Amino acid sequence: MIRRISITLLVQAIIICVSGISFAGISPNYRIYPSNITQTETFIVTHPFNSNIMFSSANTINLSNGFISEGIYITTNAGQSWFGSDSCKGSPVNFHRGDPAITIDKNGRFIITRLGFSPGLFSHYSTDNGVTWSGQRTLSLDDQDRGSLVSDIVPSSAFYGRTYASWVKLGNPFPVNMSYSDDGGATWVSQFQVNNPIQRSQGAEVTIGPNGEVYITWAGVIPNSPFTEDFVGFAKSTNGGQNWIVTENAFDINGIQGILSEKSNIRVNGLPKITVDFSNGVRHGWIYIVTTQKNLSPAGSDPDVIFYKSSDGGATWSSGIRVNQDPLNNGKIQYFPAIHVDDDGGINVIYYDDRNTTSDSTGVFLSRSMDGGDTWNDFQISDANFKPVAIGGLGQGYQGDNIDLTTSGNILWPLWMDNRSGIYQIWTVPINLDDVSVEKLSGELPDGYSLSQNFPNPFNPNTKIVFEVPNSNDNISLVVFDAVGRKVSTLVDQSMKPGKYSVVFNGNDLPSGIYFYNLSSGEISITKKMILVK
Repeated sequence: MIRRISITLLVQAIIICVSGISFAGISPNYRIYPSNITQTETFIVTHPFNSNIMFSSANTINLSNGFISEGIYITTNAGQSWFGSDSCKGSPVNFHRGDPAITIDKNGRFIITRLGFSPGLFSHYSTDNGVTWSGQRTLSLDDQDRGSLVSDIVPSSAFYGRTYASWVKLGNPFPVNMSYSDDGGATWVSQFQVNNPIQRSQGAEVTIGPNGEVYITWAGVIPNSPFTEDFVGFAKSTNGGQNWIVTENAFDINGIQGILSEKSNIRVNGLPKITVDFSNGVRHGWIYIVTTQKNLSPAGSDPDVIFYKSSDGGATWSSGIRVNQDPLNNGKIQYFPAIHVDDDGGINVIYYDDRNTTSDSTGVFLSRSMDGGDTWNDFQISDANFKPVAIGGLGQGYQGDNIDLTTSGNILWPLWMDNRSGIYQIWTVPINLDDVSVEKLSGELPDGYSLSQNFPNPFNPNTKIVFEVPNSNDNISLVVFDAVGRKVSTLVDQSMKPGKYSVVFNGNDLPSGIYFYNLSSGEISITKKMILVK
């Protein structure tokens, strides 16, 4: 099955109003592979040397006949169309039990790991962009959590092309285990233990540094129900996984492992997600981790997304930074964050968020930072809210535990599970990064509000707008109108800390003409004129 979309949706500069909610510059949401099979736990990666190719997977479930597998969804034209199947066809097909992890190696080989119907972690590979798959390879015959998978795509690395898999082996002491493959998943070395946990490990997410370093993070959980995430562990290898520097408690957290009674008792967690800045900017090589927490500053009394960073390869970590910018302790719930750094060094975090709906429902938000995570700007990217419900027969409260995002060129591709169609399916919306790029230029306190003339002016199609905010937590609105007063784009609509900011306006889908942009907050309103010439 192929889903086709118009490429013009990628840079749509309009306000879409659904149920009275505004979604600035965001195209309509859609399913990448509509079907009658439940799709949950979404993952997506981009080909390391061909950004037109993206590979996505998910748990695929039909409990009426006992079907559980891993969806295989591919685009080879930068998201204009998708093809694939709700089942990975690597033999033995009837032995699959979901929980996929995916990567694409230096040769363009797709690799997937998954669980089996008897204990173990198994893999398959594809050399034809996911059309056909190898038979099963065995990484472990132990019982474990879902694996995590990454390939070394750094040409200068001594281990260029090596693919790493990490997971938590269930049973005391719940250690992080690992294996790796040097031949595209055809064979794997015998599994080995990475850490000797103080408390049981949970999560074990793996990623690669800019020199081929291998980084793993996990949560250390309390030994009793509800097994709250108590701290974040971190391990680093600079020799291809042969030796490890392990920090069992890199920093303290207070995760949200348990049940959300507000949302039909769905099961949630605060497991850490990790990524590295591969851009050529000043933060090249920095490591970023996000979790969901509550009742530990800077998180409030309700679940918040909290961000940490390391500029020295994981030796030290920053204090936590609250990502979501809604008011603290407002009773609104954020959960299941995923993180990705784009080519410009922008940090992108998506998560479920009910700030614009009732407590039994949720939308999907993107928070984006252009200054290494010090400040964030929030955008609702879902054009409808939905009511999470547990999927029966898969353990208490199961909705799925992961969402994901990647970039293809200048387009951000978030994926999440959403049941608005009647069952959980993979939903997405392509987001032009120019439409969500608000950058803080300085930390100086302005004397008052100001709005600079856009530059360049006239422009085609991009122009930069600079403005200043003097007061903390003021709700700032920066809106673009056409010559007859119709709103064509909302660039900013949120509370902001004092400082000087810039935002890029993209007029790619608009006709030549005169436009006006207005900065407002409370009784303050400043308007300037700009000219788009094509």
